[in-house]
Amino acid sequence: MELRHLEYFVAVAEERHFTRAAQRMRVAQSGLSASIRALERELDADLFTRHTRRVELTDAGRALLTEAHRTLASAAAARDAVAAVRGLLRGSLAIGAEQCLGAIDMAPLVAAFRRAHPGVEVRLGYAGSGHLVEQVRLGVLQAGFVALPGPAPDGVRLLPVASEKMMLLCHPAHALADSGSVAVEDLATEEFIDFSGDWGARRVNDLAFARAGADRRVAVEVNDVHTLLDFVHQDLGVALVPAPVTRKPQAKGLHAATVTGPVPDWRVAVALPAGTPAGPATEALLRLALPAVPHGPGAKTLRSDPHRR
Repeated sequence: MELRHLEYFVAVAEERHFTRAAQRMRVAQSGLSASIRALERELDADLFTRHTRRVELTDAGRALLTEAHRTLASAAAARDAVAAVRGLLRGSLAIGAEQCLGAIDMAPLVAAFRRAHPGVEVRLGYAGSGHLVEQVRLGVLQAGFVALPGPAPDGVRLLPVASEKMMLLCHPAHALADSGSVAVEDLATEEFIDFSGDWGARRVNDLAFARAGADRRVAVEVNDVHTLLDFVHQDLGVALVPAPVTRKPQAKGLHAATVTGPVPDWRVAVALPAGTPAGPATEALLRLALPAVPHGPGAKTLRSDPHRR
C-alpha cells in the first residue's frame, strides 16, 4: 500500500468528487482514479459509491479513512523527526483552536512560530472544542487548543493551560443587574444567548444546569463571542460566559456577576493524540505556547471533573 494512494483516497473522501480531488492533488484525474482502483483491488473492497455528480464513502471506505489519516500523520512525523536530527524543522503543522480562549492568543503564537521555523507550513482552523478534539483523535490535527469540562476523551490527552470561572453577563437594565452573585438554579426562567453545542462554554453551561436539575431556554445560538455580546447589549437574553469574555472591550457596559452552584470551571487545554509522542514541529509550538507546562511523554493530563459520575 503506497502512501500516495492513501493521499489520493483522503482527497477524494474529503472532496466527495474525483475531479476536485485531482485538482487539489495537482494530478491528472485518470491517474488519481487509477490509484483508487488499485487501492480497492489491494484491499478487495469498494471504498466509494460512485454517483453522477458525487461519490460517497462505503463502510469500508469510512473504516479506511480513520486509519489513512493516522498513517499519513505518522509518515509525516517520521519525515519531520529525521529532518530534526539534521538540525532542520520542516514539514507541515495542522492545528485548531476555539475562539477567545483568553489564556492563549493564537495570532501572536503562530506569528512567533513562523518566524522561528519558516520551513514549517502552519495551517490553523477555528471550530468548537468538540469538533477539534475529534479531529485530533483522528489524526487530522496535530494539536487543538480547546476548552472542555471533564476528562480527556478516549484517544486524546489534554495538557492543562488555565482554568476560569463562568460568569453571568446581562444588560444594565436587566433585573439581575443589581446582583453581584446569582445561583444557577435562579436562572432557569431566563432566556439565554449561548454558543452552539460544540463549544466548550456551551458544554459547561449545559452540564451546570443538568447538575442543578434545572431546565433553561436558549433563545439565540451563535458561533462567535462578539455576536453573543451584541445580543446581550440588545437585552435579548443573558449569557453565561468564561471570565475572560467579561473583560473584553466589547463587553463594556454590560453587568457581570458571579454564578454559584454546581458550575464546572471553564478549563483551557491543548489536546494531543494519546499514546503517540508529539512530532518536532508540535513540540516546538508547545514550547512557545506553554513554556512552563510539561508536555513530554510523562506529562500529566487533566484530572476528571470531581462532579462527573
